[in-house]
Amino acid sequence: MGVSRLDVLYRKLLLTKLFIQGWGKPEDLKRIFEFRKIIGNRDKCKHLVPRDYPVFTDKVEDHSDCKIHNGHFISPLEHLVPGVLPAESVKARFQFIVPKRWRKHRPVCIHLAGTGDHFFWRRRTLMARPMIKEAGMASLLLENPYYGYRKPKDQVRSSLKNVSDLFVMGGALILESAVLLHWLEREGFWPLGMTGISMGGHMASLAVTNWPKPIPLIPCLSWTTASNVFTTGVLSKAVNWRQLEKQYATHTVYEKEIIHMLEYCGTDSFRMGQDFVRNSPGSFEKLSGLALSRDLLGLSGAEGEQVGGRPGAGGRGPDPSLLLQRRDGDGLDRMLSAVSSSRPHMDMLHAKNISPGAGQRHSLQRESLCFMKGVMDECTHIANFSVPVDPSLIIIVQAREDAYVPRTGVRSLQEIWPGCEVRYLGGGHVSAYLFKQAIFRKAIYDAFDRFVQKYPLL
Repeated sequence: MGVSRLDVLYRKLLLTKLFIQGWGKPEDLKRIFEFRKIIGNRDKCKHLVPRDYPVFTDKVEDHSDCKIHNGHFISPLEHLVPGVLPAESVKARFQFIVPKRWRKHRPVCIHLAGTGDHFFWRRRTLMARPMIKEAGMASLLLENPYYGYRKPKDQVRSSLKNVSDLFVMGGALILESAVLLHWLEREGFWPLGMTGISMGGHMASLAVTNWPKPIPLIPCLSWTTASNVFTTGVLSKAVNWRQLEKQYATHTVYEKEIIHMLEYCGTDSFRMGQDFVRNSPGSFEKLSGLALSRDLLGLSGAEGEQVGGRPGAGGRGPDPSLLLQRRDGDGLDRMLSAVSSSRPHMDMLHAKNISPGAGQRHSLQRESLCFMKGVMDECTHIANFSVPVDPSLIIIVQAREDAYVPRTGVRSLQEIWPGCEVRYLGGGHVSAYLFKQAIFRKAIYDAFDRFVQKYPLL
C-alpha cells in the first residue's frame, strides 16, 4: 500500500503545532479516563442523557431550498464531569438544515466536524445543501468543543493545547450526539443517522457505540484509533514532542499513576509484542543507529510502500526507529503498536534502568511515544467501546493511500465490528476530502436505505 504524496506535502505546508502545553492536567486525565470506563459500556450509561434533555432553537433562516434552524443546549459533560470543558465550550451550538419539501419520510443525518472544520459553512456547503438537492435529506451540524464559537480565547486556530483536550472533545460529542438524537426523535424525524469526515468520522463512530438502537453510521476517512494518527501518521510531525517529553520526565504522576489507569484494548498481537520486548532488550537501541532513507520510511510514494511518519526533524521527534514498518504489515510496527498500548509493557518499560546521555534521551522519547499511544488508545480505540447495535448499518469509506490515518499495525474495523462494510477510494486523505464528497454522500444514502429496508417499523 502506497502513501499519498499530496498528504505529505499538504502537512509540510501547515506550520501549526499540536499540544503545545503538553499532556493536560493529571487530574483532568484521571477524571476523563474514569468517565471513559462508563461511556465505553453502553449498558452503564443508558440514563446519562435523559430523553427530554432540553434543546433550544433560535432564529430561522429562510433559503430557496431549505430552512436553517440555529440551536443550542448545555453540554451534558458539564453536568457529569464539571469543569473539564473550557467555559467557551460548555454551550453546544448546532445548525439544522431542513428541506422545504420532504420526498419520503423525514430523514436526518448528524454531521460531526473534522479537524479544522470551524463553524458550519464547510459541512453546509459540501454536504448538507447537496444532500437536500440529491435526496431530500436534512442535516444537523454540531459544532465541536474547541472549535468555532466554542473555541477557547487563548487557543490558536485548531491547535488543541493539550492532549487531554482531544479526549474531552470526544466525551462531550458522544453525549451531545445523544442529546440531539433524542431531540430529533421527539420531534418526529426518522430515520436518523450519523456521519463525519476524518476526526468527525471517528467521533461519530464513538457516538454510535453509545446509542441503544440500530442506527446508520458512515465514518469517512477514519479508522479504529487515533493513536496511529499522532504517532505514525503525518500529523505526528505537528505534535510538540519536546514539550510532551519534558512534562513526562518532570511530573512522575504520568508514569506512576495515570499509566495504571490505561486498559488493554484487545489487540491480538499483544502477546507477540510483549515477548519481543522481553527477549530482545537491546533491540530498540540497535535500531536507533539505523540510517533511514526516504524509501525505507515509505515517503517516496512508490506502489506497495507504507509511510513511516517520522515525527519532527533534526532529532526533535520520537526515535524514528520506533516508526519503522515492514511492508507486509506484520513486522516491528505491529508489535510496537500492540505493546505500547498495553499497561504490562509500560510497567516493564519503566522498570528498566535508564542510561545517561543519549541513551536517556532515546529512552525518554520511547516512553513518551508509548504513553501517547496508551492514552490515545484508552480514549479513542473503538475496541474500548461497545459494539454498535447493528454493525450491518455501518458503511466506512477509507482512502487506500491515507497518510493521515495509517491502518498498519492496528486491528481492522471489520474485525471489531463484524458485518460492517468498508469501501476504499483511490488516493489519499486530502484528495479524498477535496474531490470525493459525492462518494461520501452516496454511502450515506445507501446506509439509510439499508436501515429503512431492515427496520421499516422502528
